[in-house]
Amino acid sequence: MEKFEISVTDNNKNLHFEIFDYMHHDGENCKYEVFKNGQFVGSFEPDGHKVLHICKNPGVIKESMLHLIADQLENYHI
Repeated sequence: MEKFEISVTDNNKNLHFEIFDYMHHDGENCKYEVFKNGQFVGSFEPDGHKVLHICKNPGVIKESMLHLIADQLENYHI
């Protein structure tokens, strides 16, 4: 598992998130988990074209924010 941080801008606010990347992804669990201040806010699963889709959404943040996070992660080409 690798951990790194990303920033997403929304309404002129810079929001920071912690990303946990399960590099040895087995297909049964979500590959990326996202946390904000230690609280789980969502996770993502890549499809065959490496486009991320929401895997789990506990409703802590707006789904539109999860899409912004996914876009940011995809820009890293991971």
